[in-house]
Parts: sequence; structure tokens; C-alpha cells
Amino acid sequence: MPQVSYLSRDAVREVDRRAIQELGIPGVVLMENAGRAAAELVLQVRPRADDCPVVILCGRGNNGGDGLVVARHLQIHGVPVHVLLLAPGDSVRGDAAVNLHIVRRARIRLDELAPGDDLARFLAPVNEASLLVDALLGTGASGDPRSPYAEAIQAANASGAPVVAIDVPSGLDCDTGQPGRPCIRAAYTCTFVAPKRGFARDEARQYLGQLHVASIGVPPWLVEEVASR
Repeated sequence: MPQVSYLSRDAVREVDRRAIQELGIPGVVLMENAGRAAAELVLQVRPRADDCPVVILCGRGNNGGDGLVVARHLQIHGVPVHVLLLAPGDSVRGDAAVNLHIVRRARIRLDELAPGDDLARFLAPVNEASLLVDALLGTGASGDPRSPYAEAIQAANASGAPVVAIDVPSGLDCDTGQPGRPCIRAAYTCTFVAPKRGFARDEARQYLGQLHVASIGVPPWLVEEVASR
């Protein structure tokens, strides 16, 4: 599909809004398309001979919901998966909550961070991963990540496992390209619809790794209309 050069944070929100309100594509369908595209990338790049699980780090927002979809599609392909949800499950809302419910029912290994949990122990599976999926923070995030996301990012970077970032590496401002402290250093970034404005900045490139642009089912003409404003 024809690609728009770059989209700002506000443009990303407008594309989603118009897809949902004008075209009638439910948000959960957009999330499904995004997660399936990211899962296809993971299947391409994960170490084939490694029986260690793919560990998916999920936040409680829509980026985390994408990660939950990834988990289901990896399970379908016989890949061992371990989801670490960096929030209590009852704090997850909307389309992400729909996919959390599915993951719970699908017998996918899932740990949810509860208040008072030992964070270092909770994150220990990161060190056993063949590959990590970063589904912590999406395009709406800016500034330095806070706990427990900061510790999860640090653990991922220290693990030595390759990281596939969903839409944007957590900690990277998608508009300015400014990395927060800390910021995921991805081996691959699966971004949706179009590259984000900040990706063009020199300081962002070392965090993106190989950039892959995936469709979420939005017509190109709508993306072009939003980008041209």
C-alpha cells in the first residue's frame, strides 16, 4: 500500500478516530490487525532453534492490548509464550480488556503485577526469553517512563535477548524522537500505518532497530487525507 512519509502523534489519533467513527471499523478489529501483523514479524525473526519462550511485556493501555493479541497468534503457531502484564488485570480497560479476557481463557501463561509484588522477581522471566516483545508504552506516551515500566525496560535492555517493539520503542517520544530514560533498544520495530515523525531524528534510530511498517486495515486514502492537513 502507498506509504505516507511520517505521522505525528495527533495524526495517529485522528486516523484511529476516523477509522472507528466514520468507517465503522471497531477499535478491537484495529487492535487485532495490529497484533497479528506484529506476531507475523516475531515469527519471522525469532530464533528458530530456541525452545525458550517469547516473553511479552504488556502495559495496561492499547499498546499492551496489541501485545495480548500477539500472544494469542504466537500460541496458534505453537510458539511458547509468557505474558507479563505490568499492571493489575482489573485496571485494564476497553479493547485491551477484551483481549486480556481472551488470553486468560486461551490458557496462555500470564502473570499480572499486583500491588506489593516483588518487581525483580516478577521480571525474572525476561532473562529466560528467546525474544522479547515490547508492548508497554505506545505513541501517546512522552517523558521518562515511570515504575514499573522503567524497571521492565531496563530488564529488557540488560537481558541480551532481541526485542521487537510494537509501534514505538517504549520510552521513545514518537513526535520528537527524544529517548526517555530509560528507553527500549529494539532490534526490530513494527510500527502501524506509517513511520512516526520522531523516527526521522538521528537520535531515535539507535533505538528503533530495523523498522517494519504494517497495515491495520485502514484505507490509504484516509491516511493520506489526515497526513495532508
